[in-house]
Amino acid sequence: MVEAAAFVAGPSCALHLAQFGAEVIRIDQIGGGPDFRRWPLSPASGASLYWEGLNKAKKSVALDLGRPEGRELAARLAAAPGADAGLFVTNYPADGFLSYERLSALRSDLICVRVMGWPDGRTAVDYTVNAAVGVPAMTGPPEDTRPVNHVLPAWDLLTGAYAAFALVSAERARRVDGKGREIRVPLSDMAIASLGHLGQIGEVLTSGHDRPRFGNELFGAFGRDFVTTDGRRLMVTAITPRQWGGLLGVLGLQDEVAALEGELGVRFDREEGMRFAHRDRLMPLVEAAIGRRTAADLAPALDAQAVCWAPYRTLAEALATDPQLSPANPLLAEIDHPSGQRYLAPGAAGFSPQAPRHPPEPAPRLGEHTSEVLSNVLGLSAQEIARLREAGVVGGGADG
Repeated sequence: MVEAAAFVAGPSCALHLAQFGAEVIRIDQIGGGPDFRRWPLSPASGASLYWEGLNKAKKSVALDLGRPEGRELAARLAAAPGADAGLFVTNYPADGFLSYERLSALRSDLICVRVMGWPDGRTAVDYTVNAAVGVPAMTGPPEDTRPVNHVLPAWDLLTGAYAAFALVSAERARRVDGKGREIRVPLSDMAIASLGHLGQIGEVLTSGHDRPRFGNELFGAFGRDFVTTDGRRLMVTAITPRQWGGLLGVLGLQDEVAALEGELGVRFDREEGMRFAHRDRLMPLVEAAIGRRTAADLAPALDAQAVCWAPYRTLAEALATDPQLSPANPLLAEIDHPSGQRYLAPGAAGFSPQAPRHPPEPAPRLGEHTSEVLSNVLGLSAQEIARLREAGVVGGGADG
């Protein structure tokens, strides 16, 4: 497959497929496109850790996309022949030089997945879509009315994963009917669809009001951050009856909670929503009980009772202390990256217990595979590639 995309959604779509074994050819602008110098940067070389993180296991072809010749080569790569080719993911404009109409004229069974901001073609990124659909108004402490943006680009990541699913689904359909198709996946549609799937559109339309802020409390169930006697902050949740019973057992709260159930006429073990509805009575009991215990004392007891919990910590602390976030986890391996740095990188997040996990592969150097791809995929001769390089149409090497 071929990728011509920047930001998170398009590159992460192709990354997922590359890490499951697809050959992904990435089309890059000579000298680097919008992502090539995006933060975070390597402290040693200044190279983008973001770019090399999103482009692991891909090949890079560097073209001057400002020239007609470079654009023609990009279109030919997207629509390259071959039974397993003709798969293209992009976030370029729908009516530009990589439009489906132009590409399908080169290959009628082309499958194109196009990531967009809004379905009408307006520009958007994760953070503007998030603001538009109202999530920042639901995030943060109840006493603060200012919108709170989230750090994780959730709509970008969901869109990238959905785009990968859409491309594979379309490829399977092509095997049956032989037809090409374009699938457009706007970030805004992904966001509003996700909120709808979670019942939040129905919640607003049937109740007539927006969901208020609840801070760190888990909406509709029992969960919040609590502080131990030694000052450690833990996120503790109890969603299932087993988790709820286990939490009460660890904290010795069975009698107090049973008395509260009798007073209120409810059964907290049967209805998780009631734990949320009466959180003003339950939270102080759990807060006081956890506040009398140390984290070291609580952790094994919570684990033994299958209570769902985790300590609050920084990413640096997690990497230094958690075996699931170290080379002991087969998801991760230390590899050499194009930035010149050697550090942990993840392979495919999904795995089969019946097969060894494929280790992560580094991102390419910018334009590293230009000659190889133009020769093997488009059939250009060495002389033709040299002429294009001399004319500045293709890159490769130190300048990308």
